[in-house]
Amino acid sequence: MSETSDPALPEVSRWTLVRDLGVFQVKLLVDGLRDLLLVPASLVTGIVSIVSGKAGGAGPQFYHLLEWGKESEHWIDLFAALKNSPERPERPTHFAEQGMDDIVERFEAFVVDEYKSGGLTAQAKEHMDKILKTVRRKSPD
Repeated sequence: MSETSDPALPEVSRWTLVRDLGVFQVKLLVDGLRDLLLVPASLVTGIVSIVSGKAGGAGPQFYHLLEWGKESEHWIDLFAALKNSPERPERPTHFAEQGMDDIVERFEAFVVDEYKSGGLTAQAKEHMDKILKTVRRKSPD
């Protein structure tokens, strides 16, 4: 296998790559465990936030969990080894310009439009509101 290397690019030692690979694997495990814990924790805190809110509002518990998750994401810094990568001219973006939040916003706009026109989502919202009222009545304040 022939390697073509650009002499203008800094070289990364094999030991640096081995270290970065090992650290990346550990970080992937930690990140995965965090995500595994966040699934049930987010569901529980989301329900607690819904039930504990006063006068139609929601409690802060879910957003406190999101703050913790964001801090842990920064602490893990999964892709920190990129600092050791040799500079390459113009790295192409492999993902679309739109992020996941953009896709969610488009879907949400569709659902809201459907709700406003009295479609299926309006009926689903009515059922969800009834369920939430029942849950709030049964929960101790």
